[in-house]
Amino acid sequence: MEQQFELIAKTFMGLEPVLAKELTQLGANNIQIGRRMVSFTGDKELMYRANFALHTAIKILKPIHRFKASSADDVYEAIRQIDWRTYLDNDKTFAVDAVVFSEEFRHSKFVSYKVKDAIVDQFKETTGQRPNISVANPDLRLHIHIAETDATLCLDSSGESLHRRGYRQESVEAPLNEVLAAGMIMQTGWQGDTDFIDPMCGSGTLLIEAALIACNMAPGVFRKAYAFEKWADFDADLFDRIYNDDSQERPFHHHIYGYDIDPKAVNTARMNVRAAGLSHIITIEQQDFKDFTQPKEKALLMTNPPYGERISTPDLLGTYRMIGERLKHQFVGGEAWILSYREECFEQIGLKPSLKIPLYNGSLECELRKYQLFDGKMRNFRSEGGTVKTEEEKRLMAEKHRFKKMREFKERIEQREDNEEGDIRSFTFHHHDLKRRDDGDERREGRFAKRERGADFPKKGGWRGGDKDDRHFDKGRGKGNYFSSDNRGGHERFDRSGGKKNFNPRRSHDK
Repeated sequence: MEQQFELIAKTFMGLEPVLAKELTQLGANNIQIGRRMVSFTGDKELMYRANFALHTAIKILKPIHRFKASSADDVYEAIRQIDWRTYLDNDKTFAVDAVVFSEEFRHSKFVSYKVKDAIVDQFKETTGQRPNISVANPDLRLHIHIAETDATLCLDSSGESLHRRGYRQESVEAPLNEVLAAGMIMQTGWQGDTDFIDPMCGSGTLLIEAALIACNMAPGVFRKAYAFEKWADFDADLFDRIYNDDSQERPFHHHIYGYDIDPKAVNTARMNVRAAGLSHIITIEQQDFKDFTQPKEKALLMTNPPYGERISTPDLLGTYRMIGERLKHQFVGGEAWILSYREECFEQIGLKPSLKIPLYNGSLECELRKYQLFDGKMRNFRSEGGTVKTEEEKRLMAEKHRFKKMREFKERIEQREDNEEGDIRSFTFHHHDLKRRDDGDERREGRFAKRERGADFPKKGGWRGGDKDDRHFDKGRGKGNYFSSDNRGGHERFDRSGGKKNFNPRRSHDK
């Protein structure tokens, strides 16, 4: 049995319980919810799966050292005590990210420099040479977090933020973060049991994240690389098995619809949907929300209208009045979720929400509000068995201090860090033995040669080979082929010469 070690999953403020639930379903142990993070324990396989399968995580960090630091010299000496030959050699590059909340350490870059200097000085002293720094694509990425005098040093197993799935080819102005979009959908409890509609879909992020959730697809299938693939103890066979295992995926028997008034947004969304290979379950049309009509099938509606912050609109309050009017008259019997920022905008909707969830969109403290739509009077709706608020929603709405006291709907001007950087101030370090590679271990022969995964599309223009249909490269690893989705959800594989082959699109190693 693989040795267990401490791990930290970072996320956005407000999504911690959703991430904790995902980790529970993934089989994590000792789960503890903190501020913008969830700590847990697991083995190497779970670390790989967390990076690959979690919808609401931004980073997966592996703590390797915890210490007290009251000065820059304390940081330097603590880092010097680690035997860095366990993780690095002179031929490898590294980079250091830092997040600090301390009166003593006011600049994160200064802390990064002290960590870097300690590692470099140790190598110069022991080998006479120094490893190099590579900010863009290092072999090892480190993360140090300091809260007052408590410091935690971690290995960053993710590399580039996990919200960068790999399917987004282009975006519109102020696109919704993929992790936030997934978290919003998971807050509703929707798992593909009805249709899904976004009437102001922008670049299609909510639509694609909904499709991944409905089909129980890992968001990592589109991604090309993770930082742990460059670690000395990387198990390529194990990760291949995880990557090509589609046994948990499920069929989606409904449909997802997206609409937008902007033709550029419609084209962008369609391009992103094609890149994800999901055109058979997502339909996008150009349409103004004011022309929205009652859906034929039961559906969950979710959208992220303009706030008047990053995206301006001629009549912001009028837009929200129109949203309320459409929902009231053309979404009877449905469930609608609106993410927005200004109280005056919500007031214009003119409907009473059954649930309010505080969420951060970047530095903006927003609300995700649920509206249960019904025809006639509420007492008749309830007498017929309708539910406006579930018991859980009543409990949440009764909680105090869910929102800031006297909260104003305005942009936070002074922001010490991006929300994406996360905050592990409340992290409790468990003193488990951390698994390390013995100094004499060498990578086994037949070392895993990195192969591309995920779609590899041009930013603009047609598909490779000039084909116009809905094709993308095989998500199975390393074959370089691509496949097309027909309207029934079936797939056909194409080799480079254009000949069709029968195949399982995920299991590229099947004979």
